[in-house]
Amino acid sequence: MNSLGIFPSLAKLSARPKVRLLKNMQQYLIVSCITMTSWTYQVQAQSPTNANNPPANAPAAPTALPRAITSDGFDKSKVPPVTTMSRPGLFILPPGGAGHYSLWDMVTGNKREKPPVAPYAPFALLTTPAYEIDFRYLDKTGAEKNFFDPVKRMHLGDDWLLSFGGNFWYRYTHETDSRLNTADTNNDFHLLRTRVHADLWYRDKVRLFAELLDARAFGSELPPLVTDRNHADMLNLFTDIKLANVKDGPVYIRVGRQELLYGSQRLISTLDWVNTRRTFQGVKAFWRTPSWDIDAFWVRPMITEKGNVDNWDTKQNFFGLWGTNRIAPTHALDLYFLSLENDRNLTAANVLRGNILQGDSHVHTLGGRLVGNFDNYLYELEGMYQFGRRSNMDVSAFAVAAGAGYRIPTLMNAQGWIRYDFASGDSNSTDGRSNTFNQLFPFGHYYMGYLDRVGRQNVHDFNVQFTMHPVPWITFITQYHRFYLANQRDYLYNAAGLATFRDVTGQSGSHIGDEIDFRFNIHVDRHQDVLFGYSKLFSGDFLKNQAPGVSADLLYVQYNFRF
Repeated sequence: MNSLGIFPSLAKLSARPKVRLLKNMQQYLIVSCITMTSWTYQVQAQSPTNANNPPANAPAAPTALPRAITSDGFDKSKVPPVTTMSRPGLFILPPGGAGHYSLWDMVTGNKREKPPVAPYAPFALLTTPAYEIDFRYLDKTGAEKNFFDPVKRMHLGDDWLLSFGGNFWYRYTHETDSRLNTADTNNDFHLLRTRVHADLWYRDKVRLFAELLDARAFGSELPPLVTDRNHADMLNLFTDIKLANVKDGPVYIRVGRQELLYGSQRLISTLDWVNTRRTFQGVKAFWRTPSWDIDAFWVRPMITEKGNVDNWDTKQNFFGLWGTNRIAPTHALDLYFLSLENDRNLTAANVLRGNILQGDSHVHTLGGRLVGNFDNYLYELEGMYQFGRRSNMDVSAFAVAAGAGYRIPTLMNAQGWIRYDFASGDSNSTDGRSNTFNQLFPFGHYYMGYLDRVGRQNVHDFNVQFTMHPVPWITFITQYHRFYLANQRDYLYNAAGLATFRDVTGQSGSHIGDEIDFRFNIHVDRHQDVLFGYSKLFSGDFLKNQAPGVSADLLYVQYNFRF
């Protein structure tokens, strides 16, 4: 089935060049807006209490109202109902107090009494989907003015809100022994990514959101990865419809192409590090209250096709139920059940090799997570158990992540974490059982080292993180990882979940290696960040035996602009 089947007016585009997609997308949005306007007019005409036809005993409207309040009391400042992003593991408590919060603040002498209200985190990487960026503060009196404010939250009459936004980044990357190749091949390349979006709301009842992504790579000495390029395609294209209010919280249904991000992002993430990000297509229902976020979804992952319209993967169905409870102001609880049906056919060679995680499986994941801080003491604990069937074998696998940290706010906001991450592996691929954990759709890059050579499958990771802010607009982060195979006879899996090296005898040892990562972020101003990074992998016994002579490292610099 064509992935655009959810949008009938776009289905005919699947075989046409993407330049035609943009033209037809504009037509789709225009037709949708006209249709929605007509529908809205009919609803209003039938309503006995709308502002154009008030009841006889209605009180007179006040002569002056705040910009966000309509004449019938509708409060636009609460639209959209933004989802509060969960803290990841290894989270950082931001600096506070008086100071310069951007390089531009320092240059202009703008010393602030406290951190400014801003929609974006002061860092070059941002996994938050564009449709969850919160600009509602603009409707409050005294909001700090910005050059791009005129294209945000444009009030079209009493009932409509329209916003535009976007993002551009450039990254230069130099890799030594790229992808752990044994041919002594290095890789220098450049990545460009552009995203633009439009967001239209009718009150809090209906939303249309469209986001275009263009991702390009050039100068590579090795073939670009699938995640490096996607020329002019839709990252998000969905409609939200409000179904009801339940216990002080709205219930919506979302239909279309959409990014997903949940909890720690160990299992479901937008994967901002890669040039194309990650997106799905399907249906999601969600309920938002002051203390609970509840989501239920059925989606299929999108297949990135550089020069064609992306299609959803008809061989995979991903569905689940996720609940987040904000049990206290600085503490949260995640509970979830996820199922991935992957009906791709595995080759006989892969089955023979025991490389069976990429298809022919129905795997269910049950898990929970606690995260938070007691003043300057930080903590996180997450456990995940998997069961089901994979290549006619029973699945029984699990993963655990635990960490504790501490902040010294008076010492450049210094913070440290000590952590342990584990994901089970398989000792025998022919015994009728499969014990290798499936990491699903993670932000593994954030957790398992920036070289992306190790994934959350068949691994022990003993790691520490240290961060500090020499000044509020500079963030320095360093991580150290010591990796071991959980089972010496299973594969080493990379950040994409792909099997790379294996010794079926287990004689190569279990020590994969040690990795150290450095990141240095300069927050130029509200819209701009510059990120420098370096990562080095020191091979352990396993890699020395499987990939002799490899000494991988990674150097990169990235510029990011958002509006």
